[in-house]
Amino acid sequence: MTSVKVTPDMVKELRERTGVGMGKCKEALDQAQGDMEKAIDLLRKAGMASAVKKEGRETKEGMIATAESKDAIALVEINAETDFVVQNDRFKQFALDVAKEAAETKPASLEAFVQQKFSKDPTLTIDEYRAIVMQSLGENIRIRRIQLFPKSSSASLAIYSHMGGKIVTFVELEGGAGQEGLAREVAMHIAAESPDYLKPEEVPADIKAREEEIARGQVVGKPEAIVEKIVEGKLKAFYDQVCLLRQKYVKDNAVTISDLVAKEGQRLGKPLAVRRFIRWQVGA
Repeated sequence: MTSVKVTPDMVKELRERTGVGMGKCKEALDQAQGDMEKAIDLLRKAGMASAVKKEGRETKEGMIATAESKDAIALVEINAETDFVVQNDRFKQFALDVAKEAAETKPASLEAFVQQKFSKDPTLTIDEYRAIVMQSLGENIRIRRIQLFPKSSSASLAIYSHMGGKIVTFVELEGGAGQEGLAREVAMHIAAESPDYLKPEEVPADIKAREEEIARGQVVGKPEAIVEKIVEGKLKAFYDQVCLLRQKYVKDNAVTISDLVAKEGQRLGKPLAVRRFIRWQVGA
C-alpha cells in the first residue's frame, strides 16, 4: 500500500469533523496512512471522537425547489457557483419552473428530463432554458438531481423546506390521507436531527460491522460477557442516533418518533406508519 503524505488541510478537515486536537488528528492520519475514514475510526476507538460530521468541506451553492401537481410531488436541486446568484429572482424562478415541470411531466430520469421540451416555451428544451439562464446570470448552473413522489389515497405526504431551500425533507405517512400535519411535524424533525435510516433493519451490514468493531476497540481487556453487553448497548445508542423511528422527537424528548406516530394512530383509531423519508441538503 502506497503511503499518502498527510497535509495540513487533511489535519484541519479531520479536526473539523471530529473536534479532536490537531496533534492527535495528525497522529491518527499518519497511522492510517492518510485514509480519512480509517483515521476517524482510530480516534473513535481511542474514545476521542464521538459525534463525527459527515463532511468537513464546504458544500456547493444552490437551492432545492419543490412543486406539486395533482398526482405527484417533485424535488429538484439546482446548483450555482455563488449564493449571490442563488438569491437572484431569475435563478429562483428557474428553479421553480424546473420543479413544476418535473411534477407535471414525471420524467423517468434526469437525463431524459433535461432533453424534454419546456412547456412554457416548446421551442426550448429544459437544458436550453438552463443555458439561457446561465448566460443571463454569468455563472455555471446545473440541475443536479430530481426525485418524484406519486400521491396516493392511502398515504399522507409532506415537504418541509429550511434555510431558503438549503435543506428540504420529505415524509410519506401510511394510513390514509388527511395526516399531512403529522407528516410535516416528522419532516421538520428530520431537518433538525438528520437521520440516515428509517429503522435498524435498514442499516447496511458493513456499517453495523464497523460500529461493532469500534465498540469492541473501546472495551479491550474486559471479560467477553461484559464486552457483549457493552457492544449491544453501544449499538443501541448508535441506532437511537441514526434511525428516524428510534430518535427522540425534537419537540419532546420524552417520546420517540415511533411513539409519536403510534400515539396519533391510537387517537384516530387506525394504524399509522412512516413508510419512507428523504433529507436533501444542497451539495451533500
